[in-house]
Amino acid sequence: MSEKSEKIISDPWSKPADEVLDYYQVSKNEGLNEEEAKQRQLKYGLNKLRKVKEKSRWAILANQFKSLLIALMAIASVLSFIFGKWLEGISISAVLIINAIIGFVTETRAVRSMEALQEMTKIDAKVRRRGEIEKITAEKIIPGDIVALESGDIVPADLRIIEASKLQADESALTGESMPVSKKTEPLEAEVPLAERKNMLYKGTYVTRGTAEAVVVSTGMDTELGKISESIEEAEEEKTPLEKRLDKLAQKLIPLLFAIASIVAIAGIIRGMDIFLMIETSIALAVATVPEGLPIVATLALARGMWRMAQQNALVNRLSSVETLGSTNIICTDKTGTLTENRMTVHKYSMDTSEVNVSGTGLNTQGGFLKNGETVDVTGDEVLRRSLEVGVLCNNASYERGDEEKTIVGDPMEVSLLVAGLKAKIDRDKLLKSMPEVREVSFDPAVKMMATYHRVDDSYTVAVKGAPEEVIEACTHILTNREGKELPEEEKKKWLEKNNQMAENGFRVLALAVKEVENPEADPYKDLTFLGLVGMIDPPRQEVKPAIKTCQKAGIRIIMVTGDHAATARNVAYSVGLIDSENAEVVQGSELKDHKELSEKEKERFIKAPIFARVNPENKLDLIEIHQADGSIVAMTGDGVNDAPALKKADIGVAMGQRGTQVAREAADMVLQDDNFSTTTKAVEQGRIIFRNIRKFIVYLFSCNISELLVIFLASLIGFTLPLLPLQILFLNVVNDIFPAFALGAGEGSGGIMDLPPRDPDEPVLTREHWTGIGAYGILISIAALGAFILSSIWFGMFINGAPNYRVVTISFLTLAFAQLWHVFNMRDIGSNFLKNEITINRYIWVALIICTILLFAATYLPVLSTVLKTVNPGVNGWLLIIGMSLVPWGIGQIWKEIK
Repeated sequence: MSEKSEKIISDPWSKPADEVLDYYQVSKNEGLNEEEAKQRQLKYGLNKLRKVKEKSRWAILANQFKSLLIALMAIASVLSFIFGKWLEGISISAVLIINAIIGFVTETRAVRSMEALQEMTKIDAKVRRRGEIEKITAEKIIPGDIVALESGDIVPADLRIIEASKLQADESALTGESMPVSKKTEPLEAEVPLAERKNMLYKGTYVTRGTAEAVVVSTGMDTELGKISESIEEAEEEKTPLEKRLDKLAQKLIPLLFAIASIVAIAGIIRGMDIFLMIETSIALAVATVPEGLPIVATLALARGMWRMAQQNALVNRLSSVETLGSTNIICTDKTGTLTENRMTVHKYSMDTSEVNVSGTGLNTQGGFLKNGETVDVTGDEVLRRSLEVGVLCNNASYERGDEEKTIVGDPMEVSLLVAGLKAKIDRDKLLKSMPEVREVSFDPAVKMMATYHRVDDSYTVAVKGAPEEVIEACTHILTNREGKELPEEEKKKWLEKNNQMAENGFRVLALAVKEVENPEADPYKDLTFLGLVGMIDPPRQEVKPAIKTCQKAGIRIIMVTGDHAATARNVAYSVGLIDSENAEVVQGSELKDHKELSEKEKERFIKAPIFARVNPENKLDLIEIHQADGSIVAMTGDGVNDAPALKKADIGVAMGQRGTQVAREAADMVLQDDNFSTTTKAVEQGRIIFRNIRKFIVYLFSCNISELLVIFLASLIGFTLPLLPLQILFLNVVNDIFPAFALGAGEGSGGIMDLPPRDPDEPVLTREHWTGIGAYGILISIAALGAFILSSIWFGMFINGAPNYRVVTISFLTLAFAQLWHVFNMRDIGSNFLKNEITINRYIWVALIICTILLFAATYLPVLSTVLKTVNPGVNGWLLIIGMSLVPWGIGQIWKEIK
C-alpha cells in the first residue's frame, strides 16, 4: 500500500469514482484480497467509535461536595469537632451526608452517549473480497473495501457511491432531512454541504430503496458519525445558573461569617469575659451563619421538581437542570418531528378544473376533500378520482391497519398518497383486484418518474407519478371533467410556475399522469395525459402554535434550526406562529462557519435571526456558542444523532423520547416522553416555579438564621447571658429550617408566572431587595425573641442562685422558634390574597408546621431531649408570652405586604 493511501481521501464527493478507486488502489470488480485487508486493518484500525471512559460512581459522589456552601458546612463541622462540640459536629456531618446521598442517587446515571453510538456499529456488511461478495462484521471494514448495499441495509461506513440503481437513503438522523434522499454517482463541488452530497452514503444511515456498490472512504472516528462522537466528547457541559448563583452566595457568606465571629470574640474579650468562652461562642455563631438546611432543601426541591416534570412527560436527567429551565430565554428547536408531525400528508390537489384541499393529518384516514370550503363528492369528480387512483396504484408503500397498530412500510410521500386514497374510500388492495398490476417501471433518479401498468378489460392503464418538470414535459394532453384536451407549451409553463409556487409555500410536489395502451411493453413516459399536481406537507403539530405563543409571551425566543430547505423552513415557521411574515429572513447554516471572526453587526444578525436552514452538527454548536456568548441561557431540542453535540453543549438539551435516537436521549438533560413541544413549555414553567420557590426558602432560611445571629450578638453586646444555647441554635437550624423550607420548595407556585419575562442570567439568587427583606425580617424576629427574653427575665428573674434561669432561656428559645414558623406565611407573593395564596393552599406548609410544633413540644417536655437542650416547662404565663411575642413579626409582615 502506498504512502498516500495510508491517509483518508479528502472531499471524496468532489472526485470521480474512478479517481477514488485509484486512490485506494482497489478494483471495483475484484475488491481487496486478504493480505491487503490485513495490512490496512493494521493501518486504520477497527471501524468503530472510541469509547469514552465512564464517570465512576466515586466521581459522581465527589461532585456532590464541590459546592462552596458545602465546603463552609464542612469547615463548621470540623471546627465543632476541634472544640469538643461533638453533637454539633455530628449533626452538620449528617446533613452533609444526607445531601450527598440524595444528589448521588439522583445523578448516579453514567454518561452513555458513546455506548449508544457504539451500538450502531454492531452490524454486518457485504463486501467484495477477491472478486466474491462475502459478509463480514462492520467493525472489520477498511478504507478501500467495495460494499454492496440494498434496500433496508444500514450503511456501515462513509462510502463514495460507484454504481447506483434507483438508490435512496434515509439520512434524517444525521442531517435532519425529513425525506429519503435520492443518490447518484456524478462528482459534486467540494463546498457542497453534508445534506446535499448525493454521491455519498454515511455511517449510521440506511438505504430505503434501490441497490448500490460503493467504496469505503472513511471508517471509525474518521466518519461523520465519528466526528459527532468526538464533538459530544469535547463539548463542555456548562455549569448551571443555580450552581453559579449558590457559589456566589457562599462567597458572600465567607466574609460575613468571619466578620461576625471576630466582632463577637473581640467585644467579649474587651468586656473581660473568658477568652475560651468567647471563642466557643464565636464558633457557635459561625455554625449559625452557615444555613445547614440550604443544600439539602435545594436538593429535595429540585428532586421534587424532577418528579413533577416526569408526571408531565418531561424526564430530567440532571438535578440542577430543573432550575436552569426556569431561566431559559432561547429555545433552538428542530423542525422535523418537533414542530411538525414527521408524517407527510397530502394537503392539496391542483387540477385543470379546480383546486381541492384535503383535511386530516399524518396517518389518520379520517378526512375530507374541500373545494372553496365545500365538501367534494370524489365519485362525481372524475379528475380528482383518477388522481387519487394513480397515487394509490403507482406506489410501493404499504399501509395495514390492525386492531391496535398500523403497519407502515415505504417512502413517506407514497404512504401519504395511500392515506389520501383511504380518505376517499379507495383501498389499494381492493383497487388492484379490479385493476391488477402487470408491470412496474421503478423510479429512476435519472428520469425522476415511476410507472405501473394495470390490466383493465382488454387494455392497460399506465399510472405515472414523478417530478413535475419531467412529468409535465412527457404529457401531450390534460384531463378535464369532460374529456382530455391538448396541453400546449404555454400551458405547460403555467403548470411549472404553479409547481414553483407550491414549492415556495413549503409543499413537496408530485405530478400525476395517466394513459391507456394496448401493449404492456409500450413506452411508459410518452404521450401522457396530465391529471394535476399533488402537494404534500409535513404538517405542524396542532399544539405547537399555542405553546410558541406562550413562550413568546414569557419572553422566550424560539429559533428554528433545521437541515431542511429554506422555503420549507420558512413556511412551517409561519404556520406555527414563529414568524409574522412569510418573507422573514432565513440564514443558511454555512454562514455560521466562521462565526468567531465575524463583525459585531454580522453577529447581531445571527442573534436576531428566527430561522436557520441547511444546518449541520457543527453549525448547531456555533449557533449555541453565539447565543451563550451574548449572555443567553440556551435550550436545544433535537432527536437525531446529529443533534447530540448541541444537546450536550446547550444549557439545556431536550431530546425526543419516542422518535429520538438513543444517542440524542443520552446526551440530553431532558427527554420529552410524548415528543410534544408544548411539554417543553410546561417544563420551563415548572423551572420558573422551582426557582421562585428556591428563592423563597433561601429568604426564609437566611432571615431565620440572621434572627438567631442578632439575638446572640445583641445580647452579647448588651451584656446579657446568652438567650440561646449552641445546641438550641443547631436544633432550630435543623428542624425549623428544613421542614418549612422544604414545604416552600414543594409549592406549586402562583398563576401568571409565564406572563413574566425570563430572569436576567446575571441576576443573583438574592437581589438587594431580597437582602433588605432578610435584614428586616431578621430584625423583627430577633426583637420578638429578645423582647420575650427581657420580659420573662423581669417576670421570672434572669438568674437563680447565680446560674442562668433556664425557664427564661426556654421562653426566648420557643419564642424565636415559633416566630420563625409563623414567618413562613410572610413568604407569600406581594399582591396575593391574604387568606388564599400559594402559601396557605400548600398542604406541605401545614404538615411542616405540625411536625415542627410536635418537635418543639418534644424539645420542651421529652426528658432526654429537654436535658440535652436544657429546656424546662415555661408554664402557662410563659406560653402566653411565647405565643403573643412570636406573632408580632408575622403581623407586621402581613401589614407590610398589604401596604406594599
